[in-house]
Amino acid sequence: MSSSLSVYLLDVAATRALIGSRDDQLLEVIRTNFAEQLERADDQFRDSIQEGAPTAYEALHAVVHGGPFGADGEHAFQYAYAYERLCSLTGSFLPNHCFTPHRGDWLSVVDHGMKALGITAVSVEDFGFGSLPAPLPSTYIVDCGEWTPQRIAEALEQFEATKRAVDEGRQNPPPLEPEVVDAVMQCIGWLRHAQAQPGFGVIGFRY
Repeated sequence: MSSSLSVYLLDVAATRALIGSRDDQLLEVIRTNFAEQLERADDQFRDSIQEGAPTAYEALHAVVHGGPFGADGEHAFQYAYAYERLCSLTGSFLPNHCFTPHRGDWLSVVDHGMKALGITAVSVEDFGFGSLPAPLPSTYIVDCGEWTPQRIAEALEQFEATKRAVDEGRQNPPPLEPEVVDAVMQCIGWLRHAQAQPGFGVIGFRY
């Protein structure tokens, strides 16, 4: 079974602040302008909705109002998808072809590649084993993690330090497989996109 990773460039603090913001104007904009998207999501999970899961809009409403969240943990995935929907509407989708699809311990493999280049401030496994922001209920179907602007700045400093050491002959380039190099460079691309917009970070979802 394969997994997917969706990654968004956005203001992490502002996005988190949408949870429990009770911003009904935002909800109305989403319901008006993205009605077809919400309808497609309801079609995809029609069986779960018939069994008591919230609709896409109901889940969004609960997230923006900070609850109430259904007691059935089997339906908690809808709130995770609702939070991702907020990220997709307020942020920019980042290239993810090195991670979608992926299998097994690929995120760990890429993390080892980043560590070989001196990058320890961020980890792609953060997206695979992280949790949703409180008070959103946890779900085993969707994982979520984030890279803050501070960690992103530190990660890029680590990478540049390693690059200088290699360029100056003080360190040998690490022997990485080409596909790992491609994935690490995609991650560095995410970091540079975020650094170019002060205060921005990265939020990722794996499912």
